[in-house]
Amino acid sequence: MNMCLNILIVDDHPMTVDSYINLLSDTDFQKNDPTFIKSYNCEDAYNKINFQLKQNTKIDFALLDISLPPYKDFNINNGIDLAILIREKFANCKIVLLTMHSEPLIVDKIIKEIKPEGFISKSDINFELFPIICKKILEGDIFRSNTIIESQRELFKRNINWDIHDNQILTLISQGVKTVNLPNYIPLSMSAIEKRKANIKDQLLKGKGSDKDLIGKAKKLGLL
Repeated sequence: MNMCLNILIVDDHPMTVDSYINLLSDTDFQKNDPTFIKSYNCEDAYNKINFQLKQNTKIDFALLDISLPPYKDFNINNGIDLAILIREKFANCKIVLLTMHSEPLIVDKIIKEIKPEGFISKSDINFELFPIICKKILEGDIFRSNTIIESQRELFKRNINWDIHDNQILTLISQGVKTVNLPNYIPLSMSAIEKRKANIKDQLLKGKGSDKDLIGKAKKLGLL
């Protein structure tokens, strides 16, 4: 029995969006009567997600580029934030994140926070593989491309097993956020954040060094 699929595709390159649609239109996806919802930035995607909600129409499958023009008014800064929104509004939607970045801490944060059904480095796929992977995900598989898997292994090799808040602390510091302002971004007390930060420094710097030293070490290790 065929089902009607609503597929959201968000990428800031219109030709890429059209390529995804063409690839999925020429495969078994066509048997499911797909409706494609196209978007090129966070603001437009945010509005289209809310429009689907108001129409009481679900989104079944979402292909999201991670790097996107942000929607600052609602703090939707990238495809990760869109994925979080979709998880909240459409619990059964299968989410596929696509990226050119594979920094281990970012990859680990995304997997722990969003648990995407698909997580793909764009350098790992081609026109032939893409629709096959999407079909498997739609059928219930979980897919991580080789670069993403190797990125996860880097953390295991270095015996780093931080939770999502630890990852956020290091990532935000690397983005220039001061420690005193971290409670504005992370739902933890200042004392809890300081303890976690001290633990991170213990692991990477043996407890000694500035924030600049910490970020430098994390980048040297390829974590950021």
